[in-house]
Amino acid sequence: MDTSTYDKLVSLLEENSAEYRLIDHPAEGRTDIVSPLRGNEVGDAAKCMVIMVKLGKKVTQYVLAVVPGDRKVDLNALKSLLGGTYISFATPEIAERLSGCVAGTILPFSFDPDLRLIVDPDIQKIKELFFNAARLDRSVALRTEDYLRIAQPRFETISQ
Repeated sequence: MDTSTYDKLVSLLEENSAEYRLIDHPAEGRTDIVSPLRGNEVGDAAKCMVIMVKLGKKVTQYVLAVVPGDRKVDLNALKSLLGGTYISFATPEIAERLSGCVAGTILPFSFDPDLRLIVDPDIQKIKELFFNAARLDRSVALRTEDYLRIAQPRFETISQ
């Protein structure tokens, strides 16, 4: 198993003195199923999706959209926000390459300059944020205040 993204995450949290804990659980990446395994409400999870936005015929942008776990990414809002002409979820191969994670384990942090981080503002209402730690069998519970301080996200209403 490639642990480089997991190691990057833990290093990032340690270097920034983040308040977090690791939670081991059976391998699962779907927010609605993994949340009870790790003991959190679904709405306290960070659902992280890689989205492809076409800006005309020749320009493609990729966005890491982060929304509360009980919501869906509003593709039309994101398309409108970025002035896109077409929008869809990125292919699993592209999502994995840009995020450094397999599907179901994508982090709410971007380590790739080609992956723009956009976070729904309702994430700020969550006290402790839960997400898979670039692994299907381990999650992170991170104080949201620390997440926001470290990630420095762009906030936009992108959930429904």
